[in-house]
Amino acid sequence: MVEIRNILCPVDFSEISSKVASYAEDIARGLNAVVHVLYVAPSIDQYAVLRIPPTNFQDVVSETIIDAENTMDTFIKENFSMENVTGKVLSGYTAEMILSFSEDANIDLIIMGTHGRRGFDRVFFGSVAEKIIKAAKIPVLTIRPVL
Repeated sequence: MVEIRNILCPVDFSEISSKVASYAEDIARGLNAVVHVLYVAPSIDQYAVLRIPPTNFQDVVSETIIDAENTMDTFIKENFSMENVTGKVLSGYTAEMILSFSEDANIDLIIMGTHGRRGFDRVFFGSVAEKIIKAAKIPVLTIRPVL
């Protein structure tokens, strides 16, 4: 039998993220696994095509990371009652950072939502879940929670 000890739960702090976190916690409890909650802030490179001076985005990205670290602490407190939960904020291309983190942290299972970004962000950045499903070397459980 496959042993699942580390579960990755990528989030965007949306209402959907809270619902996915509930699934991740229930599964982690049943398996006595650790949940690693990950938020990936966009990097400056992702906005280069918009031809806006990078110095403006550097400030925005830096502030976004600081805000996300604070939000991560609150998100974990509000959505997880178990002790074995860690939070991490990274910056970069979301799908690439999720895949990289999953390898570096010896993740055994990724649990993520199928919907997050909408409108322009979805068109501009694409479906993160789809990219993860296609590229991950470990099982990916996608949740399409009903709001």
